[in-house]
Amino acid sequence: MSVVADIVVSSPAWSSLADLDALTERAVRQCVSASNVTLAENCELCVAFSDDAEIRALNARWRGQDKPTNVLSFPTPGALAGKPLLGDIVIAHETVAREAREQGKTLRDHTAHMIVHGFLHLIGYDHETPRDAEAMETLERRIALALGFPDPYAETEPPADGERPDK
Repeated sequence: MSVVADIVVSSPAWSSLADLDALTERAVRQCVSASNVTLAENCELCVAFSDDAEIRALNARWRGQDKPTNVLSFPTPGALAGKPLLGDIVIAHETVAREAREQGKTLRDHTAHMIVHGFLHLIGYDHETPRDAEAMETLERRIALALGFPDPYAETEPPADGERPDK
């Protein structure tokens, strides 16, 4: 089974991070492997590497929150095994870079985490309840380890008001 990731870089700030295509492909491949999800053969998703202005507009329109966020996921409807298009992931450079600095992470590691987090939303994971959040975070940690980057939730301050990277 393969997943085709269409990469769109709409913010020049992402040029500071080499090989976004390879990073995305590795992260997606590991998500599929670790989650044991059944997907349509050669299904596609789009990963847009954007900026705070673009993601703020999307967040306001689709989630009613007029503020930038790190990652948004827009899954297409339908059963995973039968849909050729999984959906879209949008990642905001300024927010992800700021969070990486604040959390003592590399931009590459934190971006990989945002790709993983966004992809897991596309395949049905969520963090709306403590039980769901624990299941999703456990899988994110396992994927991070397999990709060779640190536990994305280790030694960081808990997010305010129970927030997690946005879906």
